[in-house]
Amino acid sequence: MKELIYHPTASVTFATNTFVNVPTIFQFDETPLVSVVRKEKLGYTTEFPIYHADGTYLAKVTGTRVYATGDGVAAGVTIRELPQMWVCTVNGRTAFEVHHQAGEGFRVQAELHTPTGCLVKVEDGPKPQLFSASGQALQVGGVTMVGNMFQNCRIGVLMRSDGSIAIGVG
Repeated sequence: MKELIYHPTASVTFATNTFVNVPTIFQFDETPLVSVVRKEKLGYTTEFPIYHADGTYLAKVTGTRVYATGDGVAAGVTIRELPQMWVCTVNGRTAFEVHHQAGEGFRVQAELHTPTGCLVKVEDGPKPQLFSASGQALQVGGVTMVGNMFQNCRIGVLMRSDGSIAIGVG
């Protein structure tokens, strides 16, 4: 009799694209903004930093939980757990929300700042957008990626401060 052995893989949907066995989903220069990590009790989950526009590392999101950093506490970060969501505010302004879905899934809509002040807006739309700290859009090559699968690469999407983008790195 043969046994069925189940090995769950790390699979993340990001801006309509699926990333399988890709440890860094989205990176800006040398800073991973969306990563897949393995936690002993959770299995695979996502992890990403939350930066303020001035580059202050405010909080870290691991799975559906949000944790303030020491710098975040000093900057006035407040984290609240509400029914089916976590909310991170800075001085009363919502900076980030994590919404729980049925089962183990969760959905994140975010405007993530990089350590250099650039703004990355991630929605259900087909492509991430990158903006400079002044609000001016940076050129990312005009590539629209919808419904693709990325598998077994080191970095799914690498955006650089010079406006260039690399897809499926290493």
